[in-house]
Amino acid sequence: MQKYGLVGYPLKHSFSIGYFNEKFNSENINAEYVNFELPSLDNFMEVIEENPNLCGLNVTIPYKEKIISYLDELDRDTAKIGAVNVIKIIRQKGKIKLVGYNSDIIGFTQSIQPLLQPQHKHALILGTGGASKAVFHGLANLGIESIFVSRTKKGPTVLTYEELTPDIMKKRTVIVNCTPVGMYPKVDFCPNIPYELLTPDHLLYDLLYNPNETLFMKKGQMQGAVTKNGLEMLLLQAFAAWEIWNK
Repeated sequence: MQKYGLVGYPLKHSFSIGYFNEKFNSENINAEYVNFELPSLDNFMEVIEENPNLCGLNVTIPYKEKIISYLDELDRDTAKIGAVNVIKIIRQKGKIKLVGYNSDIIGFTQSIQPLLQPQHKHALILGTGGASKAVFHGLANLGIESIFVSRTKKGPTVLTYEELTPDIMKKRTVIVNCTPVGMYPKVDFCPNIPYELLTPDHLLYDLLYNPNETLFMKKGQMQGAVTKNGLEMLLLQAFAAWEIWNK
């Protein structure tokens, strides 16, 4: 039986384990998907060595960037992004090769593309973690120039929330939330952007999918903005991960 799994910490609200085990069951695939909840990556190589039938892994927070130092090779797009969420495990003649990929960029790009309009040329990316890097490169591939927003000042290429002026909000009509702010159970919170400056020209995309409508999305809708959550992206990146493991 083949084995696949998820590396991260904590993994209480993991989507992947349910999705893949349901897929294996419904398609009669002789495989299982398990969670590897690791408080640190110190034991990561033990997971690889102690599970000889392990063929692939997903990687989630907080390890999408830290995991790279354990890998032998990165896909070209993934090397640009600097964050990994899929690992293909290649076992040949007793040797193990770990190759890193990023399916977030695939899922995000395919999910947001149908919503883009001619006015969507500039974006704000809320957050600076691994997912935000995939979003940055995904938007660039779609011809959209982006800038990051963080709670703390991190140099000239990152704005703080306090620096979001009316001119910036008017110009940057795509806003992508890559932070966990607003995720269940803390559903009464949202990123601290000036929502009163949003218009029907704006597109708000939230990588969160629990709850289905975040406060970030609701506040955007009140101003007439188009909104979308991250569930479709999650499904698309899972499809992409399966293709990577089996190509």
